[in-house]
Amino acid sequence: MLKNLASQCAVCHSWPARRICTHCEARFAKPMSRCRTCALALVTGLDQCGACVRQPPPLDACFAAVTYAYPWPALIADYKFGQDPAWAGVFAKMLLNTPEVADSLNALQRGDWLLPIPLSSARLETRGFNQAWELVKAIGNHGARLSQADARLLLRIKNTPPQSQLKREARLRNVKGAFVVDPLRVPELKGRRVLLVDDVMTSGASLFAAAQALREAGAAVVTAVVIARTE
Repeated sequence: MLKNLASQCAVCHSWPARRICTHCEARFAKPMSRCRTCALALVTGLDQCGACVRQPPPLDACFAAVTYAYPWPALIADYKFGQDPAWAGVFAKMLLNTPEVADSLNALQRGDWLLPIPLSSARLETRGFNQAWELVKAIGNHGARLSQADARLLLRIKNTPPQSQLKREARLRNVKGAFVVDPLRVPELKGRRVLLVDDVMTSGASLFAAAQALREAGAAVVTAVVIARTE
């Protein structure tokens, strides 16, 4: 896991610098062509991957700031498991610098929702914070115009095993029925846009399950944004 001192870049260790210096961000966060519904990296000129064409996901769109490759896995792990929520501000800024994410935020209107992927109560107690919710708050702190942000509208009702330990089909089964909208608040979603926020997208199982729960509750448009997308 990469560690850095205050004012030292966590990647190249230059200083004085931000947590990720301008040079490293430019080098490792280059824009690329991605599938518009699952954010998988694509050959330039294509806008949707074969899997999404064959079986459209319950997301209207999905965007990622970077590919889950060096140096991002170590830095995101430091954020999630190293008890360092201050990374949220760095990653939120990266998301806001991704044009599609900025456009999705600007599309939210009064009554629309910005929601984190929720953690189970057991995992939240163990980790101490929900990394997706910290991202949502940091996006607001960086001056993005938010509609309504809420960590309790979408609920996780199953404490599932970590997705990283499972293959794709098992991941899909693992999170089936894991998310529900608070039954008392379903009317707040009717006909609204929702922007889901998470840290890493691998198979998409968690985001797809959450999006399906939101659609069943009446959401009109569901878009997802993540820091990183696996290859």
